[in-house]
Amino acid sequence: MVADFRRRFFFSLILMVPILALSPMIQMFLGINWRFSGDLYILFGLSTILFFYGGWPFIKGSIDELAEKSPAMMTLITLAIVVAYVYSSLTLFAFEGSDFFWELATLIVVMLLGHWIEMRSVIGASRALDELIKLMPEEAHVIGENGETVDRPVSSLEKGDRILVKPGEKIPIDGEIFEGRSSVNEAMITGESNPVDKAPGDPIIGGSINGEGVLKFDVNKTGDETFISQVIKLVREAQQSKSKTQRLADVAAKWLFYIAISAGTITFIIWMISNGDPGFAMERAVTVVIISCPHALGLAIPLVTAMSTGIGAKQGLLIRSRAAFENARKIDTVIFDKTGTLTEGQFGVMDITAIGISENELLEIAYALESNSEHPIAQGIVKEGKKRGIELKPATDYQNLTGQGLKAKVDGQEFFIGSPGFMRSQKISIDEALLEKSSAEGKTVIYILSEQTLLGFIALSDIIRDSSRPAIDALRTMGIESYLVTGDNQRAAAHVANQLGIEHVFAEVLPDEKAIKVDDIQKSGKKVAMTGDGVNDAPALAKADLGIAIGAGTDVAIETADVVLVKSNPQDVVSLIRLSRATYRKMIQNLIWATAYNVVALPLAAGILYNQGVVITPALGAVLMSMSTIIVAINARLIRN
Repeated sequence: MVADFRRRFFFSLILMVPILALSPMIQMFLGINWRFSGDLYILFGLSTILFFYGGWPFIKGSIDELAEKSPAMMTLITLAIVVAYVYSSLTLFAFEGSDFFWELATLIVVMLLGHWIEMRSVIGASRALDELIKLMPEEAHVIGENGETVDRPVSSLEKGDRILVKPGEKIPIDGEIFEGRSSVNEAMITGESNPVDKAPGDPIIGGSINGEGVLKFDVNKTGDETFISQVIKLVREAQQSKSKTQRLADVAAKWLFYIAISAGTITFIIWMISNGDPGFAMERAVTVVIISCPHALGLAIPLVTAMSTGIGAKQGLLIRSRAAFENARKIDTVIFDKTGTLTEGQFGVMDITAIGISENELLEIAYALESNSEHPIAQGIVKEGKKRGIELKPATDYQNLTGQGLKAKVDGQEFFIGSPGFMRSQKISIDEALLEKSSAEGKTVIYILSEQTLLGFIALSDIIRDSSRPAIDALRTMGIESYLVTGDNQRAAAHVANQLGIEHVFAEVLPDEKAIKVDDIQKSGKKVAMTGDGVNDAPALAKADLGIAIGAGTDVAIETADVVLVKSNPQDVVSLIRLSRATYRKMIQNLIWATAYNVVALPLAAGILYNQGVVITPALGAVLMSMSTIIVAINARLIRN
């Protein structure tokens, strides 16, 4: 569409030059005479080409608007160009009068320019559903009756098929495990920040990522029954039901459309009654209708749009939906997802407690053992080891104890890293009260042993972003409430909420429930923004008045959202709302400038002071419109947030 508007604009611009040169009105205004035999027929031909080629997007758009019984910008432009073209053609073939072909040409060119500028500054349409489908692997390892595996398309799987998933692979479809143990990363699917240990009998979700173990499972859901299919359905329903917020320019255009129809009709009727001259009455009515569609209106909003989009891009805000962005000024409630949004979605070391050795010595052992693992907790320990500059010693005889921990030798001595469950199974005493306290704070604890001797333990948790608390505080000062709605467990959610000063917390919330929470808050009269990064956030992002995706999140969240925060910084939510408010103020100013001359021009065009010898001429109307256009262009460049 951007390329189409560009082509139509430049083609129309080229045609406009000879149309203006051939127009008797423009020649009279410039004090020149380039008239020649047949010039008006050439003028008509060029204008006809321009009307149908340059004006077609507006005519088509007006048909759609009228079909929805919601006239807006396209209908207003179409009304003006149709009236200008038809009346001007009649002055050439049916009766005498002043043609408006020059007005037709300039109006189409300016409106095409405005739409092109706006469309260039906005990212393309959402591809959320396509991105959801891409999450799923195309093939699965199907276990045959003889125990051998054969790769088959996921689309061909049926209930009861047995699937094998290797370490690190995406799980291709929903099912129930019958053999194997592993930890599965479901963070982007369900919102649970900790990897979930899986064993025979446990359910498994397609799209989640297998950890270190081999899993075998039975397919128990296919087609529309699968988790991802349900999320796709929720996103589609939310996008369809999302209220059709009208943009400010459309609201202004709708009222100008009604004013143009009413004023033109009244003008024609009054002049027919007063002097009975249909030609004069028609000329006055046509002038009123055309003037009601100011050129500046075509640039008033697009220029502000281009400026605000540029400012947003420099600040790391990619605006995908202009309507949602413009209405962000009304937001009074912001819902935050936890994992990957208010937190970094990565584990970090919170506490190190060493027994009989130093902290660094304990971390050195853990660093050596975990450096061979891709587990999120292992990555957190490796990150801490590198941060402290600890020497990485080689680990030998590495062995992964699926669901329990791991063991290896460092400098010839065997060490274990185990979970609380592993410690209990080995009947090794641990401080249960301290473990309970750490769990209440959303921390995961691992224990380091040398044979049966406990050397200490390390507590890790999802790291809260440094910018999260300032963002919540800033929103509060703006009179905006913050909610935490997450798929993570209650303890982890409550701990993060307490640290950030968020009063409203909903934990262990499934994707469909997140969208329901958004809907419930909206029903209470609130304007809601949803901020998230995962697949589980997609339905809520689509449902909210403003969907905000963290740039480091999944493609699904990004494609579903109205705005993307490139820097993954929660404080950019504050910047976004402030920019929306500043943009709205500038749009109002520009709309006032764009339509202010109508207050003077419309009555004069209607001939209210005709008997006093005062009537607006097309030339004077052109001067007023040019001044209005220049003013809105300058004013748009002064936007600040």
